[in-house]
Amino acid sequence: MCGRYASTTSRGTLLETFEIDPERADPEMAPDYNVAPTKTSPVVIARVPKDTDEQPQRQLRNLKWGLTPFWAKDPKIGSRMINARAETVHEKPAYRQCFKSRRGLVPVSGFYEWFPTEEVGKSGKPLKQPYYIHPAESAILPLAGIFDFWRNPDVPDDEPDAWLVTFCVITTNSTDDVGHIHDRMPMSVAPENWADWLDPTNTDVEYARSLMAPPAPGSLDTYPVSTAVNNVRNNGEDLLKPITVEDAH
Repeated sequence: MCGRYASTTSRGTLLETFEIDPERADPEMAPDYNVAPTKTSPVVIARVPKDTDEQPQRQLRNLKWGLTPFWAKDPKIGSRMINARAETVHEKPAYRQCFKSRRGLVPVSGFYEWFPTEEVGKSGKPLKQPYYIHPAESAILPLAGIFDFWRNPDVPDDEPDAWLVTFCVITTNSTDDVGHIHDRMPMSVAPENWADWLDPTNTDVEYARSLMAPPAPGSLDTYPVSTAVNNVRNNGEDLLKPITVEDAH
């Protein structure tokens, strides 16, 4: 799965990397070294301008992590829908409409996974060691995601909170780079596939499925980090510093 990640790339770099007009981008967010579900984070999407036949235009939007489907009665459902499985995302009722025409890219600096150790904590369960997993030769790892719009029926149309826009990350079986730590990992989308992946008029789900893939073998670096990342209130560059496992416990 993917339950925590770092998002530290500047707005300017994201706009340049994904070729987005600044007028179609939300305000810059501070670097976040501990993005957790229900937090807000930059996501790249594409939308066709209303009442036009123009080509889809890319946008950089600050969205809430945890998908709230448009049909949900309670938006709190999103806190449990942070990941969608690549094997079934095109079939599950909660995700299939989004996967068909509301696909996005979640640009992360890296993500965290936890590996059970042989040590046992006070609870009687094995202690888990966090690892940071990031691109070996790039500052951005573009994760495959989907997003949706939820209309708050209790708020007038002209209110800022009338619409809630949320997203989740698509995951798959881990490659060898990550498999020794966790059995699931996020899907990614290669730059040459960004245009077709983001295109909301591309509704061929089998073709869309072919556009995402796990990060290429050998493209990720992995190292242990402090258990301080376990607490979502902790943030800052120190969370990304490598440690030795011996120092962790």
